[in-house]
Amino acid sequence: MSHLRKLIFRVGMILLMLVSIPLSTPQAQTQGGIVVENPTVAINFGQTLTFSAKIKSSIPIQQVSLLFRGVAEEATRVESVQVAQDGSVSLTYDVSQNVFPPFGSIVFWFQATLTDGQTYTSSPITFPYNDNRFPWRETTRNNVTVHWYAGDDAFGSTALDAAAKGMLVMNEFIQTSLTEPVNIYIYSNISDLQNTLMLGGEEWVGGHASPEIGVVLVAVAPGASQAIEMETEIPHELAHVMLYRSLGSKYKNQPTWLLEGMASMMELYPNPDYARAMEIASQNNSLLAFENLCDSFPADAGNAFLAYAQSQSFVNYIRETYGTSGLGRLTNSYGDGFPCELGATNALGTPLSQLESRWRENVLGQNVVGVATRNLSPFILLMLLVLVVPIWGGIDMLIQRRKRASQSK
Repeated sequence: MSHLRKLIFRVGMILLMLVSIPLSTPQAQTQGGIVVENPTVAINFGQTLTFSAKIKSSIPIQQVSLLFRGVAEEATRVESVQVAQDGSVSLTYDVSQNVFPPFGSIVFWFQATLTDGQTYTSSPITFPYNDNRFPWRETTRNNVTVHWYAGDDAFGSTALDAAAKGMLVMNEFIQTSLTEPVNIYIYSNISDLQNTLMLGGEEWVGGHASPEIGVVLVAVAPGASQAIEMETEIPHELAHVMLYRSLGSKYKNQPTWLLEGMASMMELYPNPDYARAMEIASQNNSLLAFENLCDSFPADAGNAFLAYAQSQSFVNYIRETYGTSGLGRLTNSYGDGFPCELGATNALGTPLSQLESRWRENVLGQNVVGVATRNLSPFILLMLLVLVVPIWGGIDMLIQRRKRASQSK
């Protein structure tokens, strides 16, 4: 009978591990006058988080609070919890209205006030807030881990290859670092991805990066075009992570058009529809002003697509005109806090609005007369300098003749 009891106990423990997040902490934590036993978190992704633990103390417990926050957040959430007679505590938190970014980490701890008036705080416990609605598989290479749930082993390997190729391209423009891990999550369709982003408080787009936690989310369906889609989407989102690591605190000051333009330049297969979108917008006089793309991109898909197209073309024009060092000066200038218009002036000697005008002229062919005049202006100036001496000599000769004529009268 004792063997049967042991078997039942083991099965029960296995089931408990399946429904709760195993935490990288000891089973019991002692801090001051309290002991926290068996802390667990059950995740219903996008809906609820259920925290459970057993808190013990040699002195009766008067009140307990649960404190938690995302690791990248500054604000801490505080919830009071009821303590059962055996010290058990449990709290179910609604994350549908109080969202956390997907695949980030959440840290939590307890504060307990005892009947002697003393308050004790437990050690913090960290757990991953992963989208557990899908049967994720994973493969790792050089600190980059690819997670996917549709497709075979070759699918994951192809994704790792796309990341590696993207890193090679990035090395030409920015300092890349894989000293910290990068996690790439591949959804099999755009609906699954956008649903995840909405549950995490994000809006629109076919891909997403959380640079501060090194997470990339893309949508790629297994099939004949999977390699091309991966080599387009993965380098783009991965570039945001590398830019964040390269720029540090300066990343948040960068204009959206510059970050997205640089990321789009890393795509191994740029979108062929970008050029057509800009051509139509140019003909209809509906191009977006870059001063309006500094803080964010438009919410509607059509203008957002045009914003990506323009940003890629504009940043590429800046690189071709001022070189990679020019892009570096530009990111440093914006990182130092210069506003959108003046940041370009400080870095490149030309205001953003004037850069945009030159881009429209040279790349899109707008204001052809103005371009021709500007290109010919050095030759016109030289011609005037060459002619000014004989013209001035002729004028002087005419003046002298008139003087002599007036004197002879």
